[in-house]
Amino acid sequence: MFKRIPSISTAELAEKLAAKPLLLDVREPHEFRAGHIPRAKNIPLGQVASFQSEEPVYVICASGMRSKRAVKLLRKKGVEAINVKGGMMLWQGLTKGGAKS
Repeated sequence: MFKRIPSISTAELAEKLAAKPLLLDVREPHEFRAGHIPRAKNIPLGQVASFQSEEPVYVICASGMRSKRAVKLLRKKGVEAINVKGGMMLWQGLTKGGAKS
């Protein structure tokens, strides 16, 4: 009965960004302001239940735990959601808002 959560790596997400996918960052607003992927939409985990989308959505957080929970919630609602494993801790690409080495 255990269903696997669809996931991609941060490197796979980086390759997909050129196609401008819908990217949801489920961290808290202060975490998002400290540095996020350009074009990411900030909807904290506590507010994800009200999110709806007709297109696939990639979900990221700090480490991959909150995004995994968000993906489960969204998929129950019929949203095609994909978790980004490792979250911002593993993200090597450009960020907006904060300093990233």
